[in-house]
Amino acid sequence: MTTTTTGPTAEVELAIGGMTCASCAARIEKKLNRMDGVTATVNYATEKAKVSYAGDVAVQDLIATVEATGYTAREPAPPAPPESEGGDDTAGAYDELRPLRQRLVTAVTLAVPVVAMAMIPALQFEYWQWLSLTLAAPVVTYAAWPFHRAAFTNARHGAATMDTLISVGTSAAFLWSLWALFLGTAGEPGMTHPFELTIARGDGAGNIYLEAAAGVTAFILAGRYFEARSKRKAGAALKALLELGAKDVTVLRADGREQTVPTAELNVGDRFLVRPGEKIATDGTVVEGTSAVDASMLTGESVPVEVGVGDLVTGATINAGGRLVVEAVRVGADTQLARMARLVEDAQNGKAAAQRLADRISAVFVPVVIALALGTLGFWLGNGAGLTAAFTAAVAVLIIACPCALGLATPTALMVGTGRGAQLGILIKGPEVLESTRRVDTIVLDKTGTVTTGRMTLLAVHTAGNADEAEVLRLAGALEHSSEHPVARAVADGALAKLGALPTPEDFANIPGLGVQGIVDGHAVLVGRERLLAEWAMELPVDLERAKAEAEAAGRTAIAVAWDGEARAVLEVADAVKETSPEAIERLRELGLTPILLTGDNRAVAESVAREVGITSEDVIAEVLPQDKVDIVKRLQGEGRSVAMVGDGVNDAAALAQADLGLAMGTGTDAAMEAGDLTLARGDLRAAADAIRLARRTLGTIRSNLFWAFAYNVAALPLAAAGLLNPMIAGAAMAFSSVFVVGNSLRLRSFRPGSTA
Repeated sequence: MTTTTTGPTAEVELAIGGMTCASCAARIEKKLNRMDGVTATVNYATEKAKVSYAGDVAVQDLIATVEATGYTAREPAPPAPPESEGGDDTAGAYDELRPLRQRLVTAVTLAVPVVAMAMIPALQFEYWQWLSLTLAAPVVTYAAWPFHRAAFTNARHGAATMDTLISVGTSAAFLWSLWALFLGTAGEPGMTHPFELTIARGDGAGNIYLEAAAGVTAFILAGRYFEARSKRKAGAALKALLELGAKDVTVLRADGREQTVPTAELNVGDRFLVRPGEKIATDGTVVEGTSAVDASMLTGESVPVEVGVGDLVTGATINAGGRLVVEAVRVGADTQLARMARLVEDAQNGKAAAQRLADRISAVFVPVVIALALGTLGFWLGNGAGLTAAFTAAVAVLIIACPCALGLATPTALMVGTGRGAQLGILIKGPEVLESTRRVDTIVLDKTGTVTTGRMTLLAVHTAGNADEAEVLRLAGALEHSSEHPVARAVADGALAKLGALPTPEDFANIPGLGVQGIVDGHAVLVGRERLLAEWAMELPVDLERAKAEAEAAGRTAIAVAWDGEARAVLEVADAVKETSPEAIERLRELGLTPILLTGDNRAVAESVAREVGITSEDVIAEVLPQDKVDIVKRLQGEGRSVAMVGDGVNDAAALAQADLGLAMGTGTDAAMEAGDLTLARGDLRAAADAIRLARRTLGTIRSNLFWAFAYNVAALPLAAAGLLNPMIAGAAMAFSSVFVVGNSLRLRSFRPGSTA
């Protein structure tokens, strides 16, 4: 069950059964939306209805409305975990497709000889027409039964769908053949008739259309079967995402005992053991041990991340190094993996504006086609073409018109696109987002945590006299290691990275606003502002003074280091630019976007970062207060720009929501992720370019699908009405159009991140 309540409004996701085409989904959606306080979206490809309802409406009322329309509805049960890691995950799909496959095999086996005898005069022996009837009868009755049943159900509710077209067309061809065989001249020994694509005048008493009835049924069943299989493939990425998580976890009990339990039984606060090579069971904080964590399956980031005590780790990532003890902070539906899966599924359940147009058209398309078929029949009869020719043209109109391809155009592309995005750590929230990616021409980049790492880093060491860089780092790092200040942490971490170990200070004191002082290995050490040294009557040598001035001009923090009464070095600390940011900016420009750097830092810092990544000083907006970021986005929109915004912090959430396209870094806060239209699961800015490129390509696929589906019907209907299409050829073409649309969508699975050039 998937139900959430927000104030007086609730949401429920229903699993819909019995839909066979896009117009079925349109009918259900229309009925649900007629209910007071109900807003519904029904997706044919995912076979789900996402319904928002308020007031006195209950879930059972929604289910009753769907059932009254002639379909089934239920609240989907939570997915059951597989029996084992190596279990056959195709079993469910096999069982579901088996009845359709059985009917398809029957239809193809029996229809092939019927079609062959009708098309090849040399095979038409003396009583061939009666063998054709014997073979075609099971095809039109048993194999085509789902079409007839759906048509009858819809007729009872005063509706007509694509199944109505198929059922009426194949039944008419079969019944006509029965009349010709038993009451006409078609049953006479030695009867033959050629296979023709053009109108042939005659009274029809000597013609049978069993090949049309059997062939159309076989072709359409084949199309439905491959559509069903393709939909399974299209949703495979989401299924794989849901199955990434660990199935079992070793929990550490209070008495020190280790107990293996299913991951679903984990509670917040539980401590669990993760051995090398095991999956981390859920989102948590490391409380013991250090290791490297491989998050590539979840984020697409190929380089393992080093973690230690106090670091956050994400469920479904793999412990690639040492033994870890993790305390669970999020479990079940609250984990990052579950949230990613929800975002993907919500996106797949939505509809783009173009698909809503297609749904409206398909809802009125069937009655129009039936009217056109009757008009075609009347026109050719009135023009003396004969009953055979008129009937052939009318049946071809019914068959060729089935616009199943329209119903599949958006959902299949969206399912494959969002699924592929999830594999790459790119979460597309909905189809409306795709339209935005096409229009954006400006991208606003929050500096801290997006273009830069978001944490202070030791960038350079300048020494004076005989001071050795390793000695500077050893003494300064040892003293700063005792401080919690972000700048001190940067120096200590930089020293540890280069030296591996640091001595313990014999004495330590923090001087608020100035720095730290203490005794390390018998040396009296000062680390901090120049003013701290001045209080001890020490001055920086000329070369260190110059290095300090250049660092501050570049927007970096300069830290003076002295010991034993003499200034020895200047350290440069800053929020370092991510190594991949310059390449990311170049890729964004290749997509036709103008990058703008937005930051609350001073102008010097901002321009220094901009130069490093390739953004011009004219495109830098500095010294912006958090609450002013929304106004900056509004100002750019007021200039006629379509603005994308990339951010990761709580203070970016409002600007992300205001922008035409919001891209939230998944390494940032929950608020930013909720406000963004696209979520990037890894903190690499190149993912922003990949996300926009994938979204644009998905939109392009939807548009090409819709074009071919519409063009196919527009081009084929006049040909059918003119009698230039045999009903069997029409059925084959109709089935092919659906398979073509699904195949075109599946090409998105080959999307690769990288340069747009």
